[in-house]
Amino acid sequence: MSTMNKQWHLVSRPTGEPTPSNFKLVEATVPELQDGQVLVRNHYLSLDPYMRGRMNDSKSYVAPQPLNAVMEGGTVGEVVASKNEHFKVGDKVVGRGGWQLYTLIDGAPRGVLQKVDASQVPLSAYLGAVGMPGVTAWIGLNTIIEPKAGETIVVSAASGAVGSVVGQLAKAKGCTVVGLAGGPEKCKVVVEEFGFDACIDYKQHPDLKSLSAALKEACPKGIDGYFENVGGITLDAVLMRANAFSRIAMCGMISGYNGQPIPLQFPQLILTNRMKVQGFIVSEHMQFWPQALKELGAGVATGNLKYRETVAPNIEAAPEAFIGLLKGRNFGKQLVKLI
Repeated sequence: MSTMNKQWHLVSRPTGEPTPSNFKLVEATVPELQDGQVLVRNHYLSLDPYMRGRMNDSKSYVAPQPLNAVMEGGTVGEVVASKNEHFKVGDKVVGRGGWQLYTLIDGAPRGVLQKVDASQVPLSAYLGAVGMPGVTAWIGLNTIIEPKAGETIVVSAASGAVGSVVGQLAKAKGCTVVGLAGGPEKCKVVVEEFGFDACIDYKQHPDLKSLSAALKEACPKGIDGYFENVGGITLDAVLMRANAFSRIAMCGMISGYNGQPIPLQFPQLILTNRMKVQGFIVSEHMQFWPQALKELGAGVATGNLKYRETVAPNIEAAPEAFIGLLKGRNFGKQLVKLI
């Protein structure tokens, strides 16, 4: 009996904000397995801000998302059929299965599909705190910001999948950590659950003067390190409060993902403060992944590393959940439950 698959395809490129009309839900029969292939029933789909950039047909660090093809993205699931000696039915795996219920994949290339242990770490966490977002936090903090005990570290999008991990790792290194998040509920969790020393509700500070004043109050010794996820006036405000020889890890600029310009008002402060500002892409630092995943997995397994998830209920909800993610409606890691 053939297995029916549901897939979301990107059928048009957004102009500005994405809309549901940019996507199409397609049903297709899963092909028969060939030698070396593995069939995975995906349990969770990861939705991430970087996907918005890939929807554009423009030069970037990775090729654009093809039109009329399955939207690409990270997944975790279970092997339900295998003609590959390295994978057996029942194995829990993480990979890039895309926006679909089933993924038929050649299991031979190294790293394309990884077996994971779901007995100590929940399967969904391999898409968040113990997955690409967690590793992104680990690499940006440890290889670019290089925090020292007693320093002040600021994290934008502090309630998100990446930012929440950055802050907890920095606190473990003896730093004072200040987050920025949208709304009092998120800020409360950032402090009380994730352990930040303070959290600024950026929605209460819509202009540069107000946000800069809030950062000055929260960071009386200035800012030594900044993990950037947002851009815009947040970056300007941080530059105004930055110490000499401070470091910025440029991870994301979500304020400009829909094509808006992101002007920088005081770039001269980078020179004045002799700052290091470095962008990075997590997939270009594979040498750090094993160490990062080991530490992050241990943190989640012991309960020392906290995380939040926002879970859309089914595959049909994926586009709306993705659009909501770009508007900051999620809390922590945005997932889609597929089973």
